[in-house]
Amino acid sequence: MILSGRGVTAVLGPTNTGKTHYAIERMVAHDSGVIGLPLRLLAREVYTRLVEKVGHHNVALITGEEKITPHRARYSVCTVEAMPRETTASFVAIDEVQLAADLERGHIFTDRLLHLRGRGETLLLGAATMRPILQQLLPGITIIERPRLSQLLYAGSKKITRLPHRSAIVAFSADEVYAIAELIRRQRGGAAVVLGALSPRTRNAQVALYQEGDVEYLVATDAIGMGLNLDVDHVAFAQDRKFDGYQYRNLNPAELAQIAGRAGRHVRDGTFGVTGRVDPFDNELVHRIESHEFDPVKVLQWRSKAVDYSSLKALKKSLEAAPAVAGLTRALPAVDQQALEHLTRYPEVVDVATTAERVETLWEACALPDYRRITPAQHADLISTIYADLVREGAVNEDFMAEQVRRADHTDGEIDTLSARIAQIRTWTYVSNRPGWLADPTHWQEKTREIEDRLSDALHERLTKRFVDRRTSVLMKRLRENAMLEAEISVNGDVFVEGHHVGQLTGFRFTLAAGGGGSDAKAVQGAALKALALEFEARAARLHAAGNSDLALSSDGLVRWLGDPVARLAASDHVMRPRVILLADEQLQANAREHVLARIERFVNHHIGTILKPLDDISRAEDLEGLAKGLAFQLVENLGVLFRRDVAEEVKSLDQDGRASIRKYGVRFGAYHIFLPALLKPAPAELITLLWALKNDGLDKPGYGELIPMLAAGRTSVVTDPSFERTFYKLAGFRFLGKRAVRIDILERLADLIRPLLQWKPGAEPRPDGAYDGRRFMATTAMLSILGATPDDMEEILKGLGYRADSVTAEDAAAFLASQSAETTSAEAPVENAVAENVDAEAESEPVGVTQAEAPAAEATSDAPAEASPVPVEASPAEEPVEAKPVLLWRPGTRQENQRQGGRHQGDQRRGQRHGQGEGREGGRKGGAPMRGKAQESRPGGGQRKDRPDRHDRGGKPGGPKFEGRPPRKEKPLDPDSPFAKLAALKEQLKK
Repeated sequence: MILSGRGVTAVLGPTNTGKTHYAIERMVAHDSGVIGLPLRLLAREVYTRLVEKVGHHNVALITGEEKITPHRARYSVCTVEAMPRETTASFVAIDEVQLAADLERGHIFTDRLLHLRGRGETLLLGAATMRPILQQLLPGITIIERPRLSQLLYAGSKKITRLPHRSAIVAFSADEVYAIAELIRRQRGGAAVVLGALSPRTRNAQVALYQEGDVEYLVATDAIGMGLNLDVDHVAFAQDRKFDGYQYRNLNPAELAQIAGRAGRHVRDGTFGVTGRVDPFDNELVHRIESHEFDPVKVLQWRSKAVDYSSLKALKKSLEAAPAVAGLTRALPAVDQQALEHLTRYPEVVDVATTAERVETLWEACALPDYRRITPAQHADLISTIYADLVREGAVNEDFMAEQVRRADHTDGEIDTLSARIAQIRTWTYVSNRPGWLADPTHWQEKTREIEDRLSDALHERLTKRFVDRRTSVLMKRLRENAMLEAEISVNGDVFVEGHHVGQLTGFRFTLAAGGGGSDAKAVQGAALKALALEFEARAARLHAAGNSDLALSSDGLVRWLGDPVARLAASDHVMRPRVILLADEQLQANAREHVLARIERFVNHHIGTILKPLDDISRAEDLEGLAKGLAFQLVENLGVLFRRDVAEEVKSLDQDGRASIRKYGVRFGAYHIFLPALLKPAPAELITLLWALKNDGLDKPGYGELIPMLAAGRTSVVTDPSFERTFYKLAGFRFLGKRAVRIDILERLADLIRPLLQWKPGAEPRPDGAYDGRRFMATTAMLSILGATPDDMEEILKGLGYRADSVTAEDAAAFLASQSAETTSAEAPVENAVAENVDAEAESEPVGVTQAEAPAAEATSDAPAEASPVPVEASPAEEPVEAKPVLLWRPGTRQENQRQGGRHQGDQRRGQRHGQGEGREGGRKGGAPMRGKAQESRPGGGQRKDRPDRHDRGGKPGGPKFEGRPPRKEKPLDPDSPFAKLAALKEQLKK
């Protein structure tokens, strides 16, 4: 090889030295010229600049995928791969010649810089590291070194979210680029994305976003290191390792400098650094990048251009030839050579490639770039299909071409899908631009170009939609321009600035829209609030003049104006006078703020005074004195309900005048409570609950607000929830009684039903339903009805009210009631009716003590036999005996009993249940002896213990108020005229 550098000039230097600009100026000084560039993207940029200088009819653009060739064009802009092997042009320039050392593409750059020359001038543009090898390979070459126009400085490590504006973040994989862009969109408003795999149209649109200031950040691969001229102030490395086509490796200092050199433009200094994902650069590396001192390139990649097409074997051997000149090394197999290696194993290819012409055609087909980044074997399969068509038919089958193009012609899908379709259509764009490969190349060139443009536009749209917050970017641009922002507010409070939704105005508070929380959030919020200043003043005036119907107090303690929260309530010294805290931004100033606050306070006081008028009236009462005034004070402090037992002494000491004075305010003195009945409604109860919760920090306590709907539904009693705060039951107007809570006014009605039963005297007529012996009573249907409860619930309620139960058998209860009736009248029918009436009432409500089997007693008439055996008739063998429940006789419990009940241990409860005694019933004495004045323990089913005698009082009346144990005695025949005989006969008839 005899090489010469005569007529060749190498312009060398770091980035931002104006080398490409110099080459363009030299090119237009000649009558014709060719310039080769490393990237299709950069070729497009230089083509545009040349068109601006000499007109589009004078400039051709030739890449592997695109050809714009005006008739008699004087200048050609090409990718290095698309440069002609020989030319008659006056000027030739090759940019980024340091890529001759690249393992994948280096042999192409080496071939062009060694062999392609212009008639008048040849320029080689690249890094200063090429100086020694160029001087060695091209003796006589002229070297011109150009200094960088601005200074490059190291700025250290910074988090991605803390990078300055006009920064480019560099990564080396598409996934990493997308992840960084997404992070910047969330934190800083958006970023443009540039990758080498993007089509020129998409890349230019993304760069335009950055260059025009719509976004402040650019996320890119090392594609930006190849001469793209951008207004970048800072370059940050998010990765320092890349895959070079063969392995993952660290970037060398020269490669880092090539990318970092994008920072700074013309005479403006730039900085570079790393993100938190990369270790900071050491001092030596920083010094080399800042001073542009790098190891010189020692060898260039080379592959023989003397290709032998005589046979496949000769072709492969010629490609494997070693260089004969020092400073060159044989290149590793590139994509085309790898494809050839695979294809020579295909029998159908070997059988066809038998002539020099066909071997050359095969080698041209192998030059098809692998845009899709698929496996070498898959890429070889595609080349094999194309080659078969070229050999058999002389052109690629158009039906096959049309099907492949049709598959790519869809603009739906996301970023990855569109990127894959663009890579696919680029393959067929390359095919359509190969001379002689298609019967109608013009049609397919236009078709594939049109599809690629549409896919590129769709990809740009998806990239922008995903990685750019247009609202924030536009606002930031206007703020940088110090422009007055135009704001408007919709009817529902949406705030638009410059036509972009920036947030929501709710009452007197402005909330920035989601996604506006980046570093520029304060600036956007400040601009919006500045534009909203007049709206705050206008709203304050409207609220000050608003009627009470426009304001509302919700259960969460917020005061709302036309649905928007404008204040919240907080606790104060007086439970009825909560403090009002205004919910407004600082933009609501002095006088307007005071007027708004005063108006809301008036509404709150009026609302409380109206809804809780009885309580408000009694709190302001001036005619109450002494004990009445003290009782009223306690009633207000307890929000309208007092347990009578808690103020028993005060009530007892209160004279009639005092009671009258407090009653006129609506206070009721009940058996269990002192309360205001007017407050036992949903609205007052809800407000009372809120006031208590504010005072006692109870808004978050379990059960808050859960009981008001039950009150509104008219429920007289509810099942209690052990997780709820007990006080909420009282505030809602319910008395907590174990497993059930009963409305306070209903309990007073219950007291009204119980009172005559305990005041009734045996022998008096008529006997009230449920009365027993004047000391005790039975639960009635009326009681269960007003409570909305079952008999089991009734037990819980009565025990909670302090009543205690004595248990007797159903037979004894019926006999006792019959005896009471016999003493007052000798008529049989009234006796039987009284017993039947009581049994019937108890059967309907299913109270404890009377079974459903005994309910038909109500249907009995006076025609029952007058004489019957006193011993109960046993059931017939065909009928199974029905176990009768004991009857519970309720009486007011003593203080000792109540205390015992409250402190009883669980073991005592189990013991009582073992003897058939329910909770709250009195047990017997130690040793099993019955107690005087109390019912003896009953057995399950209502029977007595077998080791105990029958219980009778001294007068021989079963079920009497006094019982004592007696020794067993002989059975005496009963008098046929005795009421017991008549009762037994009646029961026997009913059983039949």
